[in-house]
Amino acid sequence: MWFLPAVICLLLWSGSDVFSKIGCVDQKKDPYAPLKMVVAVGLVMGVHAIYSLLAKDIGFSWSDIVRYLPVSLLYIISMAIGYLGLRYIELSISSPICNASGAVVLLIYLFKGEPLEGLAALALILVILGVLGLGVVEYREDPEKRKLRQEEANRYYAKSLLAILLPILYMIIDALGTYADSIILETMPEEVANTAYELTFLTCGIVVFIYLLASGKFTFLKKEDSAKLVGALFETGGQFAYVFALSANAMYAAPVISSYCVVSVVWSRIFLKEKLSAWHYLTIACAVAGIVILGILDV
Repeated sequence: MWFLPAVICLLLWSGSDVFSKIGCVDQKKDPYAPLKMVVAVGLVMGVHAIYSLLAKDIGFSWSDIVRYLPVSLLYIISMAIGYLGLRYIELSISSPICNASGAVVLLIYLFKGEPLEGLAALALILVILGVLGLGVVEYREDPEKRKLRQEEANRYYAKSLLAILLPILYMIIDALGTYADSIILETMPEEVANTAYELTFLTCGIVVFIYLLASGKFTFLKKEDSAKLVGALFETGGQFAYVFALSANAMYAAPVISSYCVVSVVWSRIFLKEKLSAWHYLTIACAVAGIVILGILDV
């Protein structure tokens, strides 16, 4: 049974995108929202890690946290940057760029002298063209047309280099984490690695929470904070479904899951009222096509 968990993962991770956006979007109201998002994700992941340790024997050792620490930190830093970037740009633009990290991993292997097959080369070209094209379209868009299409969402994003650089930075750091992950997982079971990652995220969440509490910047039970918690639940639930789907049938599950950024774009249009230009959607489609091909090749 691979299809149901794959679809659940797709829906949860795209939902996590939307709720994370809601929780991080307003800089004037709460400039510390991205840090609070880290706290929320750390809390939920920590609960799941503790459950994994208590419910079953996965062969976990506390030294595994240290062994997996470089990978964990790369993933956590990339996610924190992603949350920061959500306040400067539409989710419809950010999500496809962030999800293009697989192409960067492919580039790393290419620079190491690994052979690149025809389909992989096509996927890489599509992703690079899509991401670069998206950046060019975003930066060269006419200010009046930009303001006009943003009126429906009632959120206005100023044209800036930072807005497009943050998701690109996420893409690069996440790719480095994925590459390091592929090396460490040769000697470490996936479930052990995931638990080590979640416990590290919990530790980071606690450290950030103490910092916010000490500086008087942490607030409880606000509408935006509840969105952060839902986003964290969706993120962790998606990871849980991801493991089930890939262990059942990786060949079919991978392309389904890799296309979740398409659903994020759909949710952005429906729930966040984001509206992009035709050129935006064309470059997004190009990048997503490459991402899906990479998802197929990933197995």
